[in-house]
Amino acid sequence: MSTSTTAPILPATLAAPAPPVVHDSGADTAPGVIVIDSCTTLGSTLVVHLAGEIDHYSAAPLRALLASAADNGCIGLVLDTSRVTFCDSGLLAVLRWWPRHGRRLRLANRSRAVQRLLDAAAAAGQQVARAGSPTVAVTS
Repeated sequence: MSTSTTAPILPATLAAPAPPVVHDSGADTAPGVIVIDSCTTLGSTLVVHLAGEIDHYSAAPLRALLASAADNGCIGLVLDTSRVTFCDSGLLAVLRWWPRHGRRLRLANRSRAVQRLLDAAAAAGQQVARAGSPTVAVTS
């Protein structure tokens, strides 16, 4: 039984309804950031130094650059990935797309992230690269 002299069990601040809880899935929905550090041509070969993160979204500028280079007659591509900190299937898609139509691709100075991606693809039965020297040709 309660009387007017009895204090409430909960203070007024705790008795107020709680704001709705937003559950975070943990997934980062922001696109990664890829930096095309430098881009030069040597004859009909394009040399690109990449840095940052390469995912499905951030690979779009790289795909556009490579499509333009292919349209302008580049048949060789050297990708220096020594400064790539993260990559996923977005990079694999680029690596599989370029060698079509007889174009050549070489990966130079692969970062740990790129090597892990290539190893995972090989373990899944997707032949992406031949074993060999630090500069590896990627097959389609």
